[in-house]
Amino acid sequence: MPNGFGREKPVHAKAGESGAEKMLGLLPEWQLSDLYPGMDSAAYKTDLAEVERESAAFAARYRGHLASLAGGAEGGKALFEAVQEYERIEDRLGRIISYAGLIYATDTTKPVHGKFYSDAQERVTTISSDLLFFTLELNRLDDSLIDTLCASAPLNHYTPWLKDLRQDKPYQLEDRIEQVFHEKSVTGRGAWNRLFDETMASLRFEIDGETLTLEPTLGRLQDTDGKKRKSAGEALAKTLTENLRLFTLITNTLAKDKEISDRWRGFQDVADSRHLANRVEREVVDAMVSAIEAAHPRLSHRYYALKAKWFGQKTLEFWDRNAPLPKVEQRTIPWEEARDTVLEAYAGFSPELAGIARRFFDEKWIDAPVRPGKAPGAFAHPTVPSSHPYVMVNYLGKPRDVMTLAHELGHGVHQVLAGPNGALMAPTPLTLAETASVFGEMLTFRKILAETTDKAQRKALLASKVEDMINTVVRQVAFYAFERQVHIERRKGELTTEQLNGIWLDVQSKSLGPSIHLGPGYEVFWAYIPHFIHSPFYVYAYAFGDCLVNSLYGVYQKADPRFVENYFALLKAGGTKHHTELLAPFGLDARDPAFWQIGLSVIDGMITELEGMEG
Repeated sequence: MPNGFGREKPVHAKAGESGAEKMLGLLPEWQLSDLYPGMDSAAYKTDLAEVERESAAFAARYRGHLASLAGGAEGGKALFEAVQEYERIEDRLGRIISYAGLIYATDTTKPVHGKFYSDAQERVTTISSDLLFFTLELNRLDDSLIDTLCASAPLNHYTPWLKDLRQDKPYQLEDRIEQVFHEKSVTGRGAWNRLFDETMASLRFEIDGETLTLEPTLGRLQDTDGKKRKSAGEALAKTLTENLRLFTLITNTLAKDKEISDRWRGFQDVADSRHLANRVEREVVDAMVSAIEAAHPRLSHRYYALKAKWFGQKTLEFWDRNAPLPKVEQRTIPWEEARDTVLEAYAGFSPELAGIARRFFDEKWIDAPVRPGKAPGAFAHPTVPSSHPYVMVNYLGKPRDVMTLAHELGHGVHQVLAGPNGALMAPTPLTLAETASVFGEMLTFRKILAETTDKAQRKALLASKVEDMINTVVRQVAFYAFERQVHIERRKGELTTEQLNGIWLDVQSKSLGPSIHLGPGYEVFWAYIPHFIHSPFYVYAYAFGDCLVNSLYGVYQKADPRFVENYFALLKAGGTKHHTELLAPFGLDARDPAFWQIGLSVIDGMITELEGMEG
């Protein structure tokens, strides 16, 4: 799958029922020719051949010579030129694999797409093997020498990247071991990821005489008809159960693969490699998780008890957790209305922000229709700084689809603004990568809420937002707890399906509370979560981002005159600054335990508001 930013969240049934497809209007499909004209194009083949030659030449010129170059009379200039050339090659390789990944996401069931993506992965992995030495040798240079050379131009341009790179130094291995790890990723982790993707895309779910794929089946869990929600929940359980042997094997294999890598590199905790990649301290994550878990009674437990009351029940079945509120009209939102709503919300904050977002619509950087075989969910893929990001959604006109569009466009705008930092410094750690996306959602939600005067609709909007926030904060941290237990137990030996089911039920019951009945079938729902497969421990970044944005939005509401300026500076920084430095202008510090209470209090306050509404 593409290495973009996306999230596991409820998705919706395929349009086509009651003329809904026509109501959506013309949905855009992305124009990937901005990267390459086609899979068989001369431009694609030429880039592959040229970058292969460039990488080999780069290795021949610099391997084993960085120490002497750095110690020379013009060491700073020599290293600058080497890093600059390395960055150009990385950008070209990134363009190739981004294109292949986006082609694959368009239809993961097409054998020609699977082969194209796999072939691209193999070629890029082989080519990039010639580049592995570079960062390893840079990290073997004396720290004081690097500090001296980075103190002046031209190498000071890359100071943030070199400083960041050196955080990996304690965990890097001997060159040939690193090369083996790198090259075997194609037949190891990469192959298991592809097996999961293609298996999920091929699954079919029988619901009331219909045969559906995963995406529309999950969508039925938000249908206004309770019978349809129940049928969807039972169909999900049945098909996932039938394939649990494979999903159990994939989960065990990837957890063991990670354990081997962590052990060789010297990581102590199962999530330490993710914390390092996120450039966030373990203590900060632990403080966030503890704060969220302690808040379960006043957030998720309290809200679901309230929702059960609205439905006239003591408890809700698991398939009703994301059900729309009863007796509230549900309408299909046309694509043009969704586009205008998001752009107007962005423009209300900053015309410049809206202008960047509008390019995604005008220049065909978005793929919106639901198609058989298309990757589920949504993501924003940054591709490379020399090109532009792409956004994928599965749009079906539901209110949450509008929020998803706002979310992914936030990622896209962030990626555009960070792009000038270049291929090495544009990428943002996951803990900050969710900032613009969640902030874009908040802007859109506040706009819609402000324009809604009908009491029932306002209640439904507020409830939907609370559910999204619970899904983003409480649910994602529960996912993190599930992963932690799985990876810790895997160190003792292979886990059975029953063990995985048991861990899942344990963490879900604690997070959702007694008002959600986790009946037979729900125990297998861990099997379809893609983040567990593609990006272990990715999920806590969502909670980090949501709490961060709640705090940021509070600063924004206080009409700080420099807020917009500071916000743009945060997005433009990309991966050049630590979270403490980026949040300081807003008077925020994620290391302070009280910081997390600010974000959680926003959810608490919304639930209190709902409790005060009649009906």
